[in-house]
Amino acid sequence: MPRFPGWPNVGPGFLFEDLKHMVTIRLARGGANKRPYYRIVVADRRCALNGKLIERIGFYNPLATAKEEKVRVDLARVAYWMSKGAKPTERVAHLLKTHKPAA
Repeated sequence: MPRFPGWPNVGPGFLFEDLKHMVTIRLARGGANKRPYYRIVVADRRCALNGKLIERIGFYNPLATAKEEKVRVDLARVAYWMSKGAKPTERVAHLLKTHKPAA
């Protein structure tokens, strides 16, 4: 079977459903040793976790004190990317669910 550049190797166990969710909303780690800080980013699913990203849409600071902001997310951009077919990871979906602003 010929191989095309940029396409996955299509074999007997390949599911074309995997091609639908090529963009994902996930966490990219930053910060120092023992002081994690995460950016919430939109990235191609095939790129490295801290590699090339499409857009930065927020942050998550798990070690934030009471005075600091723990999570900030641009919900309009999240809605836009999800309408385009982006799928959030489990952790990002949990953050979006638990840290929605009071309306």
